[in-house]
Amino acid sequence: MELTFTDEQEELRKTVRAFFARHATEADVRRLAADDLGHDPAVWRRMGEELGLQGLAVPEEYGGAGFGYVELGIVCEEAGRALLCGPYFASVALGAEALIRAGDDQAARDLLPGISVGTTIATLALTEDEGRWDEAGVRMAATLSGDTWTLTGTKTYVPDGHIADLLLVAARTDTGISLFAVEAEAEAEAGAGAGAGGVTRTLLPALDQTRRQARVDFDGARARLIGREGAAWPVIEGTLATAAILLAAEQVGGASAALDAAVEYAKVRVQYGRAIGSFQGVKHRCADMLTAIESARSAAYGGLWALASGNAAELGVAAALAKVSCSETFTEVAGGNIQVHGAIGFTWEHPAHLYFKRAKSSEVLLGTPAYHRELLAAGLGF
Repeated sequence: MELTFTDEQEELRKTVRAFFARHATEADVRRLAADDLGHDPAVWRRMGEELGLQGLAVPEEYGGAGFGYVELGIVCEEAGRALLCGPYFASVALGAEALIRAGDDQAARDLLPGISVGTTIATLALTEDEGRWDEAGVRMAATLSGDTWTLTGTKTYVPDGHIADLLLVAARTDTGISLFAVEAEAEAEAGAGAGAGGVTRTLLPALDQTRRQARVDFDGARARLIGREGAAWPVIEGTLATAAILLAAEQVGGASAALDAAVEYAKVRVQYGRAIGSFQGVKHRCADMLTAIESARSAAYGGLWALASGNAAELGVAAALAKVSCSETFTEVAGGNIQVHGAIGFTWEHPAHLYFKRAKSSEVLLGTPAYHRELLAAGLGF
């Protein structure tokens, strides 16, 4: 296993960073954070058509480019650095990954090509009112009538659920947890009962407006079973582990951007006749942030290589370790950036708060650090 990036992977990083530098500027982030849609469809289309980012790790037989998780992690890290507003994480790390892991060849052939080119935005609808990311948190029931499945119930905190075209929904059947595909514009099945209305999506107010979440109500909505009935939890568990590692890479990118901003400010802000970076209290703070980021980066990259190696036994431990380390580091560094900037860092006009809000929302997305410590301990046999 190669533990360094290849020349081609480094070139991919340069290309993606340059693209985001042009199309995900601070002005773009602020504009999209204030817009209910929450992303720029033109940029999303160019990401798919010109760079092929949505289908980067999708197998070629399903319309993707057939690259691997390391390349996908590079894109996520650069997206985090730029604070990209858009459904990339939801559609690629959750939606596409769930379909690939489900092992349903016909569903993959039908649904993945659209996700790969960006014409379909997908997401995973797992959590309910309790906000749990584990198996016990799935309570919504699916009903089979004839050969038609319908879903009735509510999913909450669905990443980019307000704009997703395709919802991959976890629900219970008589044989266990199953995965269903629901078109966002699906109507209710005929005869579903009074009040049946199909799918209703509501954008939720959130601390972090750079990544939107939605409540999705299903009222007799027609659904397509993906994979085998009752056998979906291992698929979802693997998807969440993969997404945790990709989110960790994104968090490393965000933390790195926050540290860069803090260091740059410390070099130019003068107080008492000296740059503030010359004071031990500031330089040591920046050095501590750098050390924390490098440690988190190792955990995230270790997760990417665990994914690339296909070692399922290591995946759970690597994902939990990466999620804990990178969540705490991003929050620490984003807060440290505000401290280094002093009063200006607390203002709406400064971008430091945008990174801090993304850090706080990413910290609980897919489960809190405490939850992932439990997964890590269980994975290590404690």
